[in-house]
Amino acid sequence: MTAPSLKRPINVSLNEDLVREARTLTPDLSGTIESLLHGFVERARAQRRDEDRTIDAVVADLDAFHRQHGLLSDEFSSL
Repeated sequence: MTAPSLKRPINVSLNEDLVREARTLTPDLSGTIESLLHGFVERARAQRRDEDRTIDAVVADLDAFHRQHGLLSDEFSSL
């Protein structure tokens, strides 16, 4: 079991009407915001991992193309 993370107060600016309505819907606004922020962070991390995998696949495919066919500029090189 992992130890609970430390919590500290922070200042954020939120729409006053939205906060007022949210307080009527949840007894723990801080906990609700933390839960929503956690979900956002997890989705953003997953999206970044997916983008990194896509880039890695494109680079691997380009490397394979170059190994098989060479560079397109090779026929024009004077070296």
